Amino acid sequence: METAKSSHIKLFIPGPVEVSEKTFRAFCTPMVGHRGTSFQDLYASIQSGLQKLLYTRNPVFLSTSSAWGVMEAAIRNLVRPGRKLLCCLCGAFSDKWFDVAVSNGLAAEKVQVEWGRPILPEMIEAKLKSGGFDAVTFIHNETSTGVMSPLADVAAVVRQFPETLLIVDSVSSMSGVKIEADALGLDVLLAGTQKAFALPPGLTVFAVSPRAMERAKTVPNRGYYFDFIEFLKNHEKNMTPSTPSIAHVFALRSKLEEIFAEGLDRRFERHLTMARMTRAWAKERGFEMFPKAGFESVTLSCVANARKVDVAAWIKRLKERHGCIIDGGYGKLKGITFRIAHMGDETPETIRQLLGWLDDTLDKK
Repeated sequence: METAKSSHIKLFIPGPVEVSEKTFRAFCTPMVGHRGTSFQDLYASIQSGLQKLLYTRNPVFLSTSSAWGVMEAAIRNLVRPGRKLLCCLCGAFSDKWFDVAVSNGLAAEKVQVEWGRPILPEMIEAKLKSGGFDAVTFIHNETSTGVMSPLADVAAVVRQFPETLLIVDSVSSMSGVKIEADALGLDVLLAGTQKAFALPPGLTVFAVSPRAMERAKTVPNRGYYFDFIEFLKNHEKNMTPSTPSIAHVFALRSKLEEIFAEGLDRRFERHLTMARMTRAWAKERGFEMFPKAGFESVTLSCVANARKVDVAAWIKRLKERHGCIIDGGYGKLKGITFRIAHMGDETPETIRQLLGWLDDTLDKK
């Protein structure tokens, strides 16, 4: 009979990513009551680390949800009746954020570019000058296309419009790339834990600026589960508004210990090294990067299938021969691109091994 270990397929897809045995052991820590002092102590123990990681003095909240829960929450909490939301669209997930806004009855407008292109600050500035916008939604690292748009430049533009708040999805960049939330003036910074954090899916961390929290107090019909004011009230007691995934919090504490043992600068440099290795491999094998040059992601590589290989068959050989998989392209890019994740617990050594396996299975043998 095949064991779980022997049947395990290692993931080099852009989330969920591989989870270490150490993290799984932390995830399996015995439960505590979520309204008792044990959980309060656990919650309090990770705040300092999360604030250091996000370069913020603001509270970092925990939501038992995918990132989409907080992405929807942010626009419901921060856009006032009669005001508009500006959505920056450059791939599948940023495109969907606009659809979510419309489904919530918000007056949403677009800044939209072709997949593979970045969102540039001048595009946002031109729209904001027309007035009436309460917030901007911006995906830092568009996972579907491997495009990393210039967050610092965008944030500088949005700061020129005091009534406009900046909501940033850093789902596939947080903890793999340095993001200085306070220095950049970000109003909401959020990420799910199944990507660069290398935790199981199901938990989102997010920071909210004081001015965003003040805005939320003026917005009606925020709901309850994702009400920022409820998060803040409970945070002040080292709790969450509703029953949290306690296992995730234990695992997050373990992961933060690892992150700071490595050191943030070394962690960011490791991710950049792995990205450069993968880009160089792709170029040497006759492929091209899908993102516009200079805007490639640091945590995953979206590679244009310039050689027109059968990506699905290639991944099948990789899985059968080496027990791992990469991603065959997202949505309309399926087969036109393939994506390789190099984030979380991966190292230059594990990425070098993967690239060797990709070479071994690239051509039919």
